[in-house]
Amino acid sequence: MLSAANEKALAAGVKRQPNLSPLLYSVTIFLSAFLLFQVQPILAKLILPRFGGAAAVWIISLAFYQLTYLLGNGYAHTLIQLAGTRISTRVHALLLGASLLLLPILPGAYWQPRGGEEPAWRILAVLAATVGLPFLLLSATSPLLQTWYTLGREGVRPYRFYALSNAGSLLALLTYPLLVEPVLSTRHQALIWSATYAGFVAICLALAFQMRALKFAPPAPPSEDRPNWKLQLIWLLLAACASALLLSITQHVSQNIAAIPLLWILPLSLYLLSLILCFERDRWYQRRLFLPLLPVALAAMSGLLSPRFDGAGPLLLISLYFAGLFVCCMVCHGEMAALTPRPEFLSLFYLVISAGGALGGLFVALLAPHIFSVFYELPLALGACALAVLIALLQRPESPRRRLGRPSILAAEALTLLLLILVSYVARLQGRQGLVTVRNFYGFLRVGILPAVGSRPAATQLRNGTVVHGEEIIGSRDDVPTTYYGQNSGIGIALLFARQAANIRVGVIGLGVGTLARYGQKGDHYDFYEINPQDAELATNLFDFLGHADADVSIIPGDGRLSLERQPPQQFDVLVVDAFSGDAIPVHLLTREAFQLYFRHLKPHGLLALHVTNRLLDFPPLVAAEAQTVGARAIAVTNAEDEPNAVYQSTWMLVDLIATPNPTVSGLAESRIDLPRGTSTQIGAQIERRVVRPWTDDYSNLLEILK
Repeated sequence: MLSAANEKALAAGVKRQPNLSPLLYSVTIFLSAFLLFQVQPILAKLILPRFGGAAAVWIISLAFYQLTYLLGNGYAHTLIQLAGTRISTRVHALLLGASLLLLPILPGAYWQPRGGEEPAWRILAVLAATVGLPFLLLSATSPLLQTWYTLGREGVRPYRFYALSNAGSLLALLTYPLLVEPVLSTRHQALIWSATYAGFVAICLALAFQMRALKFAPPAPPSEDRPNWKLQLIWLLLAACASALLLSITQHVSQNIAAIPLLWILPLSLYLLSLILCFERDRWYQRRLFLPLLPVALAAMSGLLSPRFDGAGPLLLISLYFAGLFVCCMVCHGEMAALTPRPEFLSLFYLVISAGGALGGLFVALLAPHIFSVFYELPLALGACALAVLIALLQRPESPRRRLGRPSILAAEALTLLLLILVSYVARLQGRQGLVTVRNFYGFLRVGILPAVGSRPAATQLRNGTVVHGEEIIGSRDDVPTTYYGQNSGIGIALLFARQAANIRVGVIGLGVGTLARYGQKGDHYDFYEINPQDAELATNLFDFLGHADADVSIIPGDGRLSLERQPPQQFDVLVVDAFSGDAIPVHLLTREAFQLYFRHLKPHGLLALHVTNRLLDFPPLVAAEAQTVGARAIAVTNAEDEPNAVYQSTWMLVDLIATPNPTVSGLAESRIDLPRGTSTQIGAQIERRVVRPWTDDYSNLLEILK
């Protein structure tokens, strides 16, 4: 930015600010923000299948974007403050041209995981190699263009451009699931984005060359009213807390409540909406409304982390968490907007708040998983938010509207102390849950003991977040198949039916606690494909299904689909798809290409079984549509709950090729396998008649299968 001395020099200079319309600046800033946030879901969908569909892919991606956004703001600030505007336009133009060499943004085969390495670092590497430079330059566009616009113009309010920028980001996020994803394949999305980015580069180059017509005075020394370190620290803390809450709430909801890909768009949209409202006009953030709501939101979200809410409805939990996030972001961003500096220090302000966003994101995405075995980052973010807002309130700038009376300050301090006590108590409750708790990139695994209740026996249980991945009855019945795998379930019937002829070979994508090994008999062979090494360790050491199996059992590490792609045909009699990322099957295991791969590994009369139990997504119509694309047919099998045997209600889809001489599905429908008395199993259950476009590796649409 230019100081008063620079402005005088400009006024006396030969050349003045070119008559560039504010509309041109607005359009360019809006387009940069739109591209900035449209590329995030596009690339996330492109790389998600390579890393097992884990919810952590979204979190790592968000952390990368926040870090790159920081680098972009640092780049803009450096050019403006140190290099002078003329040099900055030349450097920026050069890098814009170089970024075109990275188009189109399609990750190469080199970045395919080999297995065994840490996924987080490979995700960061593939994002950096694919879109790193374009994303950095898009991040730098808003502060650079706002600086260029203020040159030679007095009394301008550049922070409204920041609201406009966030509006473009919000529009990009909202249009993706509603307009882009249902219509275009992922490859076409990437190609169209690349072409649009090339047009954006052309506009920016035109602006840069027009700015070169200006003459500028040398950079002036720092002004005496430069924001001090205390004010910059408050900016940093408020931005970091809002960012940490965004990522930790997104991670908690995605892993523990509803594992729906692209669900992270909703909290990110609320985050951006708060920025738009707080920076567009002062009146949107009303202290008398949002400050009283803040302790309510923080206390409510802390309470929801208590184990007593594990069984609450997902829609209720999602609504409460997202509403609480919006309130917290409005307060953090509202207090931050009230402390904005003079336009002279615009780039410094953006640099500090982007640094805060990056710190919050990196803490949740990279640091916390390595230092905590329990999900402590959300309680910590809630407590930090309360402290950061209190610190901001205790500052007393000259503005009367920010001044608080002594009673208000005492009330704020007391509420903050109570909130910290509540957060600490909830964090202690989380740490006490389970006999063993471990975590890694793929989630939180917790082993605990369920006491006997009524007719339900005591059991050892494995959970990933709030989703049960298996149970073993304690005592003499420790070999009974439980949860989703009882003898009256779809997979139980399928394995018993297949075993009637001879020894069988079974492949299972997803290990859980190895319950299906209980069906194995001498001469059978079971291959379990498991992406999470900690799951395999717990299933082997703390449960007996694998160790006491009569069949030959092997565990193959890595993503099931990628492992099958590397193997020759396995000639399975039954291939089971039971991999869950949170509460849903990863998308890349439900595409046409995946089904073609499955049948390449099945015998001519083999059977494909898919576990499709889900609270929010209706998978049976999709599986039926996918089966038709490969010349197969499917039936749904739903069993009732069986408490004495710790069996849950579950739905399985059984699929076989129509061309087989003795269709397995027909044989199952007519079979007379004895089921336990008092149970109710529907074989060939009615599938809802809804039009579903089959998914491919290049296309998927979750809105079509929402219940």
